[in-house]
Amino acid sequence: MVQLPSAPIPRVWRYYMVGAVNTLFGYGVYASLLLIGLQMYMAQVTGHVMGVIFNYFTYSRHVFQAAPASKLRFLLSYLLNYFVGLGSLALAATIIASPYLAGLLAMLVTSIINFVVLRRHVFTPASLETALTQRAIGRENVDHASL
Repeated sequence: MVQLPSAPIPRVWRYYMVGAVNTLFGYGVYASLLLIGLQMYMAQVTGHVMGVIFNYFTYSRHVFQAAPASKLRFLLSYLLNYFVGLGSLALAATIIASPYLAGLLAMLVTSIINFVVLRRHVFTPASLETALTQRAIGRENVDHASL
């Protein structure tokens, strides 16, 4: 059985480095949409959808590259992430008058939850073990076929 460390410092570091790029992208979309006059919650949902697509590629290539992702679980995790972000945004908007700062605070809160969900439920050691087993079976079939 393949064992991966639960969240080694380098992976957490890469997560937040890539997350900084992802946040700049998502927040840039959100702030740009606010700037052109889109309502705060419409800007948030649009930025979130665009961010999900962008984040899938950056996290799978730069943070969790050793563990294959479940696309369905990734989408479900970001659906959960959206509702956590929406709740965080609504709460932050009651405390902070600026929709720009409220959006930034909501993103910071959801990033912690997002890492845990991605690490434990999307890019899992179990999916890595399955991928390695499938590769081994594929190689074994090729080896037997050549005899």
